[in-house]
Amino acid sequence: MAKPNYSFEKRQRELAKKKKKEEKEREKAARKAAGLPPLADEPEEAEPPAEPGPQTPA
Repeated sequence: MAKPNYSFEKRQRELAKKKKKEEKEREKAARKAAGLPPLADEPEEAEPPAEPGPQTPA
């Protein structure tokens, strides 16, 4: 029986991760260039929520 090639599998995982990251960066740049708001899963660049006004107890 052939033994598994773990280094090949690791390299494939790393390449897939890198490709996904690059695609995400391209998407982010395209949204920024188009003037669209950032996606919801990007909290570091999202605007902080507005201060809530006085609330009445229900």
